[in-house]
Amino acid sequence: MMGVLNHLSTLLLLSLLLPALSHVVEKFSDVKDCEKFFLEGTTPNLPGILVGGTVQDQNRYKPICQLFNNIYRFATLHDTTNRIPVFSAYTFTGKVVGRPSQSWMIEPQLEDLKKQPDMKVDNKAVTHQAVDTDYENNNKHLDRGHLFPCSHALDDAAKRSTFTLTNAVPQNEKFNRGSWKTMECRVRKYLVENCKDNNNKIKAYVVTGAVPSSSNTLNNRVNIPDLMWTAYCCYNNNLKQWVAQAHWSKNVQDTNKKTLTPETLGALEGELKNSYKVDGFQVFPKNCPRTVILSVLEDETGRNLEGVEEVEPGKRGAGKGAERGAEKGAIRWREHQGS
Repeated sequence: MMGVLNHLSTLLLLSLLLPALSHVVEKFSDVKDCEKFFLEGTTPNLPGILVGGTVQDQNRYKPICQLFNNIYRFATLHDTTNRIPVFSAYTFTGKVVGRPSQSWMIEPQLEDLKKQPDMKVDNKAVTHQAVDTDYENNNKHLDRGHLFPCSHALDDAAKRSTFTLTNAVPQNEKFNRGSWKTMECRVRKYLVENCKDNNNKIKAYVVTGAVPSSSNTLNNRVNIPDLMWTAYCCYNNNLKQWVAQAHWSKNVQDTNKKTLTPETLGALEGELKNSYKVDGFQVFPKNCPRTVILSVLEDETGRNLEGVEEVEPGKRGAGKGAERGAEKGAIRWREHQGS
């Protein structure tokens, strides 16, 4: 009887924590509405962490189907040792302007509620994730850096759902508010204009992650990652093919006028191999191109000229090289009126 009462009291406590409560699972595929955030339902392949959809160390890494207001919004793989996410995955289907006034949340299912019933976001005793007090008044100039940015969310509720500390890492504030933010805005524009399926609906699959440092921490608890990375893959109805693009950068203060150059998916997977010192990374399934990159230019009338540029394996960046490639006929261009 006592066990039943304890179970009921735990359920009551969980019910009071909504809408912050998400769904910690063994596999993302356990929840159909969570599996949809991955292209073809295929999770990234991260050797030693997540292989074939199976977490390699289930005591350390926790798949979270991020639930907010009873709707699954995105998926996160959380590292309870470093207290930061490994990645967050989401589908981009459009955006609305604005940033909500939303307090940060934590994930109660990552903690032992019997030993630690206080699930307030500023509770210093929380064991397996960051809390607000880790970030407050830190002298390292670190922001709570979103992996799934609220600027990529479709509506107000989806934006609010991104304000969970399981979706954030300690990110250098000038980097977060500078070149990374600029990149997020530029990618958002690309996705709106160039990721439309056969029904002319906007849809892109995005995965954003962080490579942890060996020992650099915030508040002696939360790992400060060395590297931030992001990639998307989508079907481009205009080009009648799948397209992909990636970005990454060290988590350090921006230099003057720093910009992040679009990269190929294959180059990112090579960078992850170098960072983790192990081979076998696959962010998206194989139908996403590894050696071509979506490039978007504008002609003198403001029309978009979009195409795919072949980039040799091991080579980084498209940038102005896309214009040179166009002159050589290396890019297949199609014109369309911008959104």
